[in-house]
Amino acid sequence: EVQLVESGGGLVQPGGSLRLSCAASGFTFSSSAMSWVRQAPGKGLEWVSHISSGGSIRSYADFVKGRFTISRDNAKNTLYLQMNNLKPEDTAVYYCAKRYSDYKGQGTQVTVSS
Repeated sequence: EVQLVESGGGLVQPGGSLRLSCAASGFTFSSSAMSWVRQAPGKGLEWVSHISSGGSIRSYADFVKGRFTISRDNAKNTLYLQMNNLKPEDTAVYYCAKRYSDYKGQGTQVTVSS
């Protein structure tokens, strides 16, 4: 059974940082491209970033370029999203997802507010 469990969300002030983690199990993580997506209140799912199975290829949505960094540790079956210089418009539930599939986690709430 594929399981994706996100953690690391919380309340942060504008300009602050958070690091999200996603623990993966039930599939061969090291062979799987992964993504982060988010859903803001009242809006649909929005792609944030993805990373290739080996970690060498990374892509970002324009609205997070230069602020967010996706990474992975295949030895720990864990995906990360380092988020710096957070803005109120980054407020959303963040999900990790197995790319090219319908699998995603339960999400972790990120709230950016003063």
